[in-house]
Amino acid sequence: MGSGYSPGGSVYHRTVSMAERTETSRYPKPASLPSRIADLLGSHPELPPDHPALIDASGLWTYTELEQAVRQTRTWLAASGVRAGDRVMIVSENCRAFAALAFAISSLDAWPVPVNARISAREIDEIRDHCDPRRIVYLTALSQRAKQHVERRGAQIVDIPPLGSLGISPLNEHAIPEKTEAAGADQVALLLYTSGTSGRPKGVMLTHANVLFIAAAASQIRSLTPKDRIYGVLPMSHVVGFSANLLSTLLRGATLFISSRFDPVAVQRDIEEHQLTVMLGVPSMFALLAEYARLKGITSFNFPSLRIISCSGAPLHRSLKEEVEGLFGMTLCHSYGLTECSPTVAQVRLDAPRRDTSVGPPLPGVEVKLVDPSGQCVPDGEVGELWTRGPNLMKGYYRAPEETAAAVNADGWFNTRDLAQLRGGNLFIVGRTKEMIVRFGFNVYPAEVENVLDAHPAVARSAVLGRAEQGTQGGEEVIAFVQLKDHEQATLAELSAHATRHLAPYKVPSQLILIREMPLTSTGKIRKDQLASLAAKPPS
Repeated sequence: MGSGYSPGGSVYHRTVSMAERTETSRYPKPASLPSRIADLLGSHPELPPDHPALIDASGLWTYTELEQAVRQTRTWLAASGVRAGDRVMIVSENCRAFAALAFAISSLDAWPVPVNARISAREIDEIRDHCDPRRIVYLTALSQRAKQHVERRGAQIVDIPPLGSLGISPLNEHAIPEKTEAAGADQVALLLYTSGTSGRPKGVMLTHANVLFIAAAASQIRSLTPKDRIYGVLPMSHVVGFSANLLSTLLRGATLFISSRFDPVAVQRDIEEHQLTVMLGVPSMFALLAEYARLKGITSFNFPSLRIISCSGAPLHRSLKEEVEGLFGMTLCHSYGLTECSPTVAQVRLDAPRRDTSVGPPLPGVEVKLVDPSGQCVPDGEVGELWTRGPNLMKGYYRAPEETAAAVNADGWFNTRDLAQLRGGNLFIVGRTKEMIVRFGFNVYPAEVENVLDAHPAVARSAVLGRAEQGTQGGEEVIAFVQLKDHEQATLAELSAHATRHLAPYKVPSQLILIREMPLTSTGKIRKDQLASLAAKPPS
């Protein structure tokens, strides 16, 4: 693959060289895709009538049955007062009904607002208050947590034939519909709220064109065919599970095996029994699988049908990557993205596997650049703040024009607030801009320290952040939280000695804190905002 970027400055344009043009032409262009996500369902006339689309704990829908379920659900929604431009919240865990409901809402030009039923009541109420939904639908058939939210809100329980028993809120007569776009591809297909690890959740408006672009890229990079059977454990209420998993599966006429929660025992059973071919997850899921294998004395998995394992959503540390690859006997590919980018910006290619922790080159059609604090592009190999633009970039933040303007400049470049390096056209994510620690005048990137700590055989995961150093003018200390593996032991002195052997002195943590369990989001990201309060005061 051609480099596609200038060695004098790390600006990566995907269409400069002939090699890049050839590479890009292999991927479906936005114009060749359906205008709307629901149009995917009628785009496979070549499939046999009984070809499965979605399978969950309650049963199976063929492509024909899924299309029928969407039509029935659309009719019910319209009769229940949902109009074009309305927001409809879906409080749910992974299930077939979620897909039918999301497609039906968007086919009315209303906006699906997926919410993971496992988040707190406070978070759900914040999202409701912000998006002002016309209706809230609680998919309770496979989610006890959704049932609890129904009881809390006093929603009405109804039985809708394609979806089963569910809860529905009273009609919000005061909801004001948003305008409908003339071009269907430009209509908002999904209003997703960020996890809130860096503050109050923001509503990200993703269009049909945004998410279908990613679905096309993901399905092409993975060479999906109708024979593929994909493991759908990533929450479909989050952007990776929705566009890179659900939509990419349906775009290629493949089959999605939907799981509502991650369990290592179930994963091993499902891959073996259903001969699954693709497994997408987050690093914490693969860490749990590795821990399960150690406890059971398993040195390798035997999954002859499995051809792809891939992760995203959080940093992948080298020690975990190597352990997982040893267990599976295949490369663990990594990708990088954000909700605002639908989500993927860069992804490791199957035909160019990486032994390091690179997230691969940018997707064809997506541009990236790395800049210093003055806004100038940094040379190849140096750390800079990552900016990106492309067909995957959000329409904007909902009801937040000032925040949108602060994130996306006049030329369409989005500031990810992440620090990265470009080496030979491949991205390496270093950390968050605001998480960079200045120690004795030197920059310390948390990901580097975390990689070293996670390489210790007793460490399950670590999180590094900075704390203002007492008695200095702007200096910071390096604070590390460490969670040990089950049944493993290590003293703080041992961990400190390990860090000292592998890091420059200014990068060695000033304080190590053992923690029983890291606070995680529903997608496996460490809640550093919660850890920051624990690190705010130095030890007495």
